Amino acid sequence: MNQSTLTTSARTILRIVAGFLFAAHGWQKFNEFTIAGTQAAFAQMGVPAASVAAPVIATLELVGGVALILGVLTRVFAALLAVNMLGALFLVHAPAGIYAETGGYELVLILAAAALAVALVGAGKVSVDKVLFGRGGSRLSVRA
Repeated sequence: MNQSTLTTSARTILRIVAGFLFAAHGWQKFNEFTIAGTQAAFAQMGVPAASVAAPVIATLELVGGVALILGVLTRVFAALLAVNMLGALFLVHAPAGIYAETGGYELVLILAAAALAVALVGAGKVSVDKVLFGRGGSRLSVRA
């Protein structure tokens, strides 16, 4: 494989896997935990404005995850998801240490890094963004 094919494959894999994980966590907040349960958990964890934050975060994770999978408005959603994970890291997980089994930050840190990487490099060639914004001379081509 040439470098361009490897780069395209790497971007696509990272975007789809990160998107899947974000969407799964958003879905979990809506369906397994419920929004009311997520609000209560956020409040218990000390998340500010938990009653507003819970549905906003659940929606961002679900919609943003699907957007990453498809490569739609990728840089925007990836940046928002990175900020979301940094908030989770500093507001909730940092005091528990590194390991997820003790409530630590290893998962949110890797998700933040993945989302930030996608925000920096964009969706790549295999994406809706490329179809919509990827023309050579377009001022919007930076979105792809």
